[in-house]
Amino acid sequence: MKPTPNIGEYFQHCLIKKENVLNLVNRPFLLIYALVFFTTVLSIYVLCAPSNFVSFTSNHDDDNQRNSIVQPGKDNEKCDLFKGHWIRDVKSPLYTNFSCRTIPHQRNCFMNGRRDKDFLHWRWKPQQCKLPVFDPSSFLSIVQGKTLAFIGDSLARNQMESLLCLLSMEENPKEVYKDAEDRFRTWHFPHHNFTLMALWSQFLVTAKGRVVNGSATGGFDLHLDQIDDNWAQKLPSIDYAIFSDAHWFFRSNYLYEGGNLIGCVYCQEPNVTDLGPGFAIRRTFRAAFSYINDCKDCSGIITLLRTFSPSQFENGAWNTGGNCTRTTPVVHEEISNAGGVDWDYRNIQVAEIERARKRGEKHGNAFDVLDVTGAMLMRPDGHPGLHWGNQWMKGYSDCIHWCLPGPIDAWNEFLLEVLRRRH
Repeated sequence: MKPTPNIGEYFQHCLIKKENVLNLVNRPFLLIYALVFFTTVLSIYVLCAPSNFVSFTSNHDDDNQRNSIVQPGKDNEKCDLFKGHWIRDVKSPLYTNFSCRTIPHQRNCFMNGRRDKDFLHWRWKPQQCKLPVFDPSSFLSIVQGKTLAFIGDSLARNQMESLLCLLSMEENPKEVYKDAEDRFRTWHFPHHNFTLMALWSQFLVTAKGRVVNGSATGGFDLHLDQIDDNWAQKLPSIDYAIFSDAHWFFRSNYLYEGGNLIGCVYCQEPNVTDLGPGFAIRRTFRAAFSYINDCKDCSGIITLLRTFSPSQFENGAWNTGGNCTRTTPVVHEEISNAGGVDWDYRNIQVAEIERARKRGEKHGNAFDVLDVTGAMLMRPDGHPGLHWGNQWMKGYSDCIHWCLPGPIDAWNEFLLEVLRRRH
């Protein structure tokens, strides 16, 4: 695909053409011939040239972008959206850090000093079909009169913030709730009577910070058979529940069932079995999905699992100088070996959503998946890195969350297409 032309070179080219035309004024026949030729060429250009000469730094909701939306065809219904690759896209993102007023400071990578912008110019292309550009009007039409909640950790919140920006291009939402710690948020789109929520839950199950000798250890006691009430009590009022969790499991956590200690994760104690993070992830998602299927007031809910989003530190861990300084995606061959552990956690989650789906069919509940792991393993360029504006941890990179705008916006293109297929 040809790059966007440089605007300075474009104007310089026009000035040279102007001088050549002025030299023809004293030659009438040549002037007429030149004008006819120029008009013909201009007409061909207007009719045939691709309309990809758009401003990179602005987003005016122009007709060119709206008309670029690919309408889903019949092939999309059977296409696996999540097997594909990233292709170049010269168009500007649907929103910017100026046009979206709700981007949180720590996700506003450009405001925090990021200068490269090539990472914005890639689109996900499934192998067998096209993934339509996100259309906020279509999304709001599908969810009109409904409530959608993102349930989980800060990456669940990250996706909600992306969706909020995308939808605000169609309708400005009203904030109706924010708790004191800014972990629970509710927005309302009055024209469509649509409610969007973020419900914070580090583990989906009940978790208590572990304290030893009066000091917090950074680890947790996880009760794998007790659901976190922070999201469970809201479930009957939710039409679409999108779950995403995992990154809090990679620390020293102790696992309980029936009030009894059954093992741990990374505890390094001789009398406690280290069951590993995979075990804890499996049991918490199983508990969450079982709760939904057992909920008598939750019939008809559509539950979606957003699969594991990889952390992509290079040259060290988050606390040993690890960074994420890439500026372009990597190809599939580069991540096939590195994605092993991330892919294992993704497989655990997918197995649990499939288990819940089979049982949910008997209860009128629907379960589906937003399988983003493979796509995001190719996007180490999309993280804030050092550009997350943290004043207390300067020098530490964020290679877990995603810049806004950025590759995470594709998650909501997946979401729209999955909802459209079910609508």
